[in-house]
Amino acid sequence: MNLIILLIVGGIIGWVASMIMRTDGQQGIFLNIVVGIVGAVLAGFIITPFFGGASIMDGALNIQSILISLVGAIILLAIVNMFRRGSVR
Repeated sequence: MNLIILLIVGGIIGWVASMIMRTDGQQGIFLNIVVGIVGAVLAGFIITPFFGGASIMDGALNIQSILISLVGAIILLAIVNMFRRGSVR
């Protein structure tokens, strides 16, 4: 059951992050899920130790964990855009 929740929440986080970074037209639902989950992992390693809390990868599903995972997904998309286009947006 946790895997299904992780896929759904990861897809929503990836979709919102792609809309913020204006890459939604280039991504499908599968890539949104991947961005959301990898962004949550990235946030779990980088952001969580500084601010506390937990990411959605740890099983915590609250506003703080969703926002931390969203920030991780946005950072991931910014890194990908920087290598792909040469600029963050």
